[in-house]
Amino acid sequence: MDNRRVADILEALHQARPAARVELDHDSPFHLLVATILSAQCTDARVNQVTPSLFRAWPDAAALARADLTDLETAIRSTGFFRAKARALKATSRALVDRHGGEVPRTMEEMTRLPGVGRKTANVVLGAGYGIASGIVVDTHAARVAQRLGLTRETDPVKIERDLMAVIPRNDWIFSSIALVLHGRYVCQARLPRCSACPLSPHCPSRHLEAEWRAGKGRGGRKRPGGKAGISSVSRRRRAGSRPAAGRKRPAARRPAPDRS
Repeated sequence: MDNRRVADILEALHQARPAARVELDHDSPFHLLVATILSAQCTDARVNQVTPSLFRAWPDAAALARADLTDLETAIRSTGFFRAKARALKATSRALVDRHGGEVPRTMEEMTRLPGVGRKTANVVLGAGYGIASGIVVDTHAARVAQRLGLTRETDPVKIERDLMAVIPRNDWIFSSIALVLHGRYVCQARLPRCSACPLSPHCPSRHLEAEWRAGKGRGGRKRPGGKAGISSVSRRRRAGSRPAAGRKRPAARRPAPDRS
């Protein structure tokens, strides 16, 4: 890995997002932990609409551990997968009370022993909540950016994090955790990366993706960034006015996967 190129990427990120911060509203590490759990397969904006009333009703781990499960499910329903999330919040809160006096621990080892808390969630809370550089947050956005920048060839979040930690200086781990996520969310998007407006473009081997996608669309097909031209089978069925073949079951809605990264 070219250390000079990595340094240039970090410098461009610092210039583009000098005050990068997590977009989940919080005023304590516990509130950030709760918000991060709620953010699974849900937007930060939606979580921020839910947490003010949630924290008024249950302001700390002891209160949340005692919460009536049905009341808690109702309070977080709009974040999706509310039953699984409510159970996770109660279990995590109970573990905090029983093991840590209601406080969020300050080490990766202790954090990842909490029910449903993996490296990604732990890195968010330790970094943004305590200012502890324990690792680098790798969600779908950060993973996509790292892959397109050529900083990793891996697809597993733990392996991607390992590759990033090997090339990014430790004093930039917390910043990179936030900046890579935001860059993937608003610029290096999955469906159509905004390469023409990207401050990292001079250092990115994938800076052609936007042009390729637009060229494919202009020829009458949709060319996915890094993928093949064409439309999905679902879209083809919708355009043809058809439905799935008789006897085929629609896939059941999936629960949010536990954070094991």
